Amino acid sequence: MRPAEIVRRAAAYLDRHDVESPLTEAEMLLAQVLRTDRVGLYASDRGLSSSEARRFGRSLCRRCVGTPLQHLTGEQGFRRLTLVVRPGVFIPRPETEVVVEHALASIEGVDEPVVIDVGTGTGAIALAVKDERPDARLTAIDISPEAIALASENAARLRLEIGLVQGDLLDPVPGELLGSVDLVVSNPPYVEAEALPALPREVRGDPELALVGGIEIYRRLFAGAVHVLRPGGAVVAEIEERAAGEVAEVAEAAGLIAVRILPDLTGRDRVITARAR
Repeated sequence: MRPAEIVRRAAAYLDRHDVESPLTEAEMLLAQVLRTDRVGLYASDRGLSSSEARRFGRSLCRRCVGTPLQHLTGEQGFRRLTLVVRPGVFIPRPETEVVVEHALASIEGVDEPVVIDVGTGTGAIALAVKDERPDARLTAIDISPEAIALASENAARLRLEIGLVQGDLLDPVPGELLGSVDLVVSNPPYVEAEALPALPREVRGDPELALVGGIEIYRRLFAGAVHVLRPGGAVVAEIEERAAGEVAEVAEAAGLIAVRILPDLTGRDRVITARAR
């Protein structure tokens, strides 16, 4: 059976199990098994070997019970980068790319900006900023040792130089940087604990440490940012749309100014930006 026909049948199977974008996911899973790309799938007329068929079948079954696609392919695209992902570390989402867009805008015109990425996970935000602003001096922080190890692996593979520090929010920032940071950027764990059971299966595949934090995480993040930012320095963070108003209030209460809530490409409130006095 040609790969094109296998993809068609696999997509129907995924669709019956309520997997979103079943055709795209079937293509990605089979391409990963065959070590090819989408064009190669449809150009090939050879059938699968027994081992390839078994691997593909296992991938389909795991996907249907909620294993994230990225844990099956081992990678995730993010802006201009392809990042290694693995279980135990938060998978970067496409909607977070708009955070990078606003982060880059906030340091436009600043020479050799000092940037701190809080809750770096795979290193997605820090590495994307470094990729597009090579002169930036990046420090990426995460409380998870698994995340720090994976971000380090991604940085080495992509040949992007960033500093990596394990610790809680902005606590590890060294004294010499206090009051001199140009940008604090973050996709923090903003889900409220009681909302966790209602999240999609794929999202619950991420570690709870990287998901649950709620409004308190912003209160602590903004309080820390006020101490590390230079006057006029920026905070850019991802938010959950239903909490936008409350997060803005927390930012203002922390002493930040020029607070703005900005949408993603679907029009949902996704990003908060603010400045230090």
